[in-house]
Amino acid sequence: MNIEKTKQILQELPSHVELIAVSKTRTKEEVDEAYRLGCRTFGENKVQELVAKYDPKYTWHLIGHLQRNKVKDAVKYADMIESLDSMRLAQEIEKQCAKIDKVMPVLVEVNISQEENKTGIAYEECINFIKECQQFPHLDIQGLMCVGPLTDNQADIEACFESMHTLFQEAQESFGPSIRILSMGMSDDYELAIKHGSTMVRLGTILFGKRDYTI
Repeated sequence: MNIEKTKQILQELPSHVELIAVSKTRTKEEVDEAYRLGCRTFGENKVQELVAKYDPKYTWHLIGHLQRNKVKDAVKYADMIESLDSMRLAQEIEKQCAKIDKVMPVLVEVNISQEENKTGIAYEECINFIKECQQFPHLDIQGLMCVGPLTDNQADIEACFESMHTLFQEAQESFGPSIRILSMGMSDDYELAIKHGSTMVRLGTILFGKRDYTI
């Protein structure tokens, strides 16, 4: 755990920007330590990891691609699903949330960089997708999420974030104050994301150190 860096980030983040501490592959002990330092919301990529580490004292976001066969468990434990990326997934979330009488806060994931290996709604389809999702009473769409392009070219990253901010503003104009979250920016690019209007950043490596994926 990068204790000093975590304290610094928590102190320096603008008041309107929420920190999601990405705890995928981390132990519950590491999550507890991050909580002691001031992190309050944790992001998991996989439902089974979220369930294994779940602690009701903390807030949990599911930030990875969500398979429909995992939705039943996801809606029981997640406080927000940041990766709504298809109508079929929206239908399944609605179905499972209706069973437990829960309204699920969600973000629409947008494939802003148009990379084939990334999930997400196409930029030009996003507004209509949100309109279609208004039919689901157990979905509370609170904003948008994206993953920046995998590149070292700062101009390309900024262009994607600026396009995302423009789309966020369009969604706000169309749907009003219910659209209030723009989740973009990770350890390598979160400062650029904040510069271009992000209200939520998802930080892992910069807080916890490099991951050992062999574990």
